[in-house]
Amino acid sequence: MAEENKIVIYAALAGNLLIAATKAAAAAITGSSGMLSEAVHSFVDTGNEALLLYGMHRSSRAPDAQHPLGYGRELYFWSFMVALMIFALGAGVSFYQGVIHLLHPQPIENPLVSYIVLGLSLVFEGASWTVAFRSVHRDKGEMGYWQAFVATKDPPKFMVLLEDTAAITGILIALAGTWAATTLHMPRFDGIASLLIGLVLAVVAWFLARESKALLIGERADPALQDEIANLARTFPGIDGVNGVITTQLAPDQVAVALSVEFASGQSVEDIEKLVDDLEDAIRRRRPEVFSLFVKPQTPDAFHRAKERRYGHNLPVDSEGDR
Repeated sequence: MAEENKIVIYAALAGNLLIAATKAAAAAITGSSGMLSEAVHSFVDTGNEALLLYGMHRSSRAPDAQHPLGYGRELYFWSFMVALMIFALGAGVSFYQGVIHLLHPQPIENPLVSYIVLGLSLVFEGASWTVAFRSVHRDKGEMGYWQAFVATKDPPKFMVLLEDTAAITGILIALAGTWAATTLHMPRFDGIASLLIGLVLAVVAWFLARESKALLIGERADPALQDEIANLARTFPGIDGVNGVITTQLAPDQVAVALSVEFASGQSVEDIEKLVDDLEDAIRRRRPEVFSLFVKPQTPDAFHRAKERRYGHNLPVDSEGDR
C-alpha cells in the first residue's frame, strides 16, 4: 500500500513541477492573472506532494520510549498541513491576483502562449489524475467515491486525486477566462477566472482539512475490524463474553485496539496469560494492521459503569463495538 501511494505521489510531483515552471514562464510572457494563479497552484501542489512523501517517511519510524505507539499519525499531521498550504498559498494568492486584476485590469499579451501552455498542462495533469484515479478506484471497492473519501484511513491517494481534479478544473477556468478576456476584449474576465480558481482551491482545502483533522485527533478504525476482533475473541475457550472493542487509527496500516472481555472463572494467572498471548497471535495473523492490543478483564457491569463515566448516558449502543 505504501509503495503504491509513493508511485501516485511521485507521478503527481513530477507532473506538477514541470507544469508549474511552464505556467510561470507563460505568466511572465502574457501577463495573465489566471495563468499566474495556475502557476502558483502548481507550485503549491508540488510542495504538497513533497510534504506527503516526507510525512510517509516520518510515520514509518519505529516506536521508542517517547512515542510508544509509534509515529504513524505524522502522516495525518502533514496531510493537514497540505490542506493549509492549499488554502493559504493556493487559494490566497489566487484571490489576491483576482482582486488586483479586477481593480486594475490589464490586457493579456500573446494569448496563444496561454492556450498552448494550458493545453499541455491539461494533458500532464490528466495523466497524473489517471494514475491517482485508477489507484483510488481499485481501493474503494463497492463504495461510492465520496463515501470512500470520508471512510478512508489512507489520505495521500485521495489528496492527490482531489488536487489533480482541482488542477484540471482550474485549467479549464483559466482557459475560459483567457478566451473571454481576449475575445470579448474585457480583461476583467481574467481576474474573475483567478477568483474562481481560488474558490475551487478553498473548497478542496476545506474538505481535505476536515478529513485530515478527524484522523489526526483519533478516529476509530473500520467498524468491521471491531466486529471481527470481537467475534474471534468469542471463539476462545476461557472467554465467557466480549463486552466491547475500542479502536483508534494510528496510521493507514496501524490500529490500536482495547478489548474488554470477561474471563471464565477458575483460571490461573498463567492460564489467562497464555490465553491472552494466543488471542493476540490469532488477531494479528488475521488482521496484521493491529499494531497494539490491550486486553482488559471486566465483568459486563464494570464495563458499562466505566463506559458511562467516560461518555455519559447518551452513548450510542454500537459506538464501542458493544454486542
